[in-house]
Amino acid sequence: MRVALLLHLLGVVIWIGGMFFAYFALRPAAAVLEPAHRLPLWAATLERFFRFVWAAIALILGSGFYMLTVMGGAGRVPFNIHLMLYVGLLMFIIFVYVFFSPFPALKRALAAQDWKAGAAALNTIRKAVAVNLVLGFINLGVATLGSM
Repeated sequence: MRVALLLHLLGVVIWIGGMFFAYFALRPAAAVLEPAHRLPLWAATLERFFRFVWAAIALILGSGFYMLTVMGGAGRVPFNIHLMLYVGLLMFIIFVYVFFSPFPALKRALAAQDWKAGAAALNTIRKAVAVNLVLGFINLGVATLGSM
């Protein structure tokens, strides 16, 4: 169970930490760049980060469902565990949307050097990341405060 919890937390740190870095460090630093430089930087960064997010999601879901099973299944765990699961699944759905819709739109816009379309796609990604970051912080609160 401890190994599963460690893997779960590693996945959480990678995903939430990466979103925090992107939103509060990279975004302001990249804002001074022209679109022809800013958008390729974001696309390359997200391309790499999303590989880690897929791995983090696999760790989080795999370890989470394992721990749920060890604790006796969904019928035997407290409400905060259910809430954590549902919020996490919502985060996963938002990520899948970003990965399969605005992220490919960003890459297509870059290939066409359509900076306006690229900026629009990146703005959609930014909003989704903001929502997921808030949901991630909520889940951290549920995980730590909900078990008290």
